Amino acid sequence: MPHMIENLTLTDFRNHACGRITTHGRPNIIITGPNGAGKTAILEAISMLGGDRGMRGAPYTDVARFGASGGFAVHARLRDDSDVAVTFAAGDANRHAHIDGDAAGLADLAARLRVVWITPREDRIFVDSAADRRAFFDRLVAGFDATHPGRVARLGKLISERAFALRRGADGHWLDALDIQIASIAVAVAAARIRYGAELNYFLEHIAVSVTGFIEEKIISDTASAAEKLYLDYLRTNRCLTGDKMVIDGPHKSDFGVFNASLGLPANLTSTGQQKRALLDLILAHAKLIHTKTGANPIILLDEAAAHLDSDARRHLFQTLGTSHAQVWATGLDPAAFSDIPNAAFVTCMNGDIHNILIPVE
Repeated sequence: MPHMIENLTLTDFRNHACGRITTHGRPNIIITGPNGAGKTAILEAISMLGGDRGMRGAPYTDVARFGASGGFAVHARLRDDSDVAVTFAAGDANRHAHIDGDAAGLADLAARLRVVWITPREDRIFVDSAADRRAFFDRLVAGFDATHPGRVARLGKLISERAFALRRGADGHWLDALDIQIASIAVAVAAARIRYGAELNYFLEHIAVSVTGFIEEKIISDTASAAEKLYLDYLRTNRCLTGDKMVIDGPHKSDFGVFNASLGLPANLTSTGQQKRALLDLILAHAKLIHTKTGANPIILLDEAAAHLDSDARRHLFQTLGTSHAQVWATGLDPAAFSDIPNAAFVTCMNGDIHNILIPVE
């Protein structure tokens, strides 16, 4: 596993003044300890190494340890002896990425470490808003297609510009140019979601993923070029819609769903435990897909991994972890709940000293 983390070092990150974890080459890292000890903070730090804002999406000034200088650093040595790091300094507006000591772009981190996570917030993904599901699904697509986040961001910016131009009464030539750009990028975003969903379904046994949306459905039933023409015509004939960007239809309103084939029900109509199991199946299939298609070993972060799972579901999860082609970092209160995980390194996260020590337990 060339992308496995061998050593992780946190400096002034949340409540960790200076902490290091050595994984001993294990693919499964189990972090246990009492509430407030900083278990989730460790996962949050790793999520930033994937080029993302972090799984909590918090302001960087809030992430820096209270009472410290106002900055933080996260550093990891990988199995292939390369180094990746993210730093933030007080007074700076942005994080900075580093690969092997040299400055790098955040997108470069995303290409090096493909990170995906499940927190208690994602446990409700099938019953929460379409916006939450869409954001979650796009993070999965990004692990498969590293250029996808850039396209999604660009699409949102262009649609906002279009709404502003309509309110300001911009001339038709300017709007024509915007609509052409929007239609092109919108189809690229929708096509990436469809392609990922189709590839993912190959690795799913008991559930199936579907993608729904104005453009996605046109691509599935016809072609991408037909969808682009349809959307361009739609934009040009709906310039009377001058509200915010959510007034018009498009990939910024799309959704994804999961159907539980074993129960014959959409995931949102199943129990909390069944939804959690479907979510975990989705993430583990994602890991297999990424490994098969790219050769990379993604990093899976599971916060409160055993929550909402009965003994059979936990056994299924832990058995699957052993063949997931990923490095899994999981948190929980009770080490005994993770006793079935194969090839695991156990880490006790202790709070009570200003220099929080993260001790791997053999």
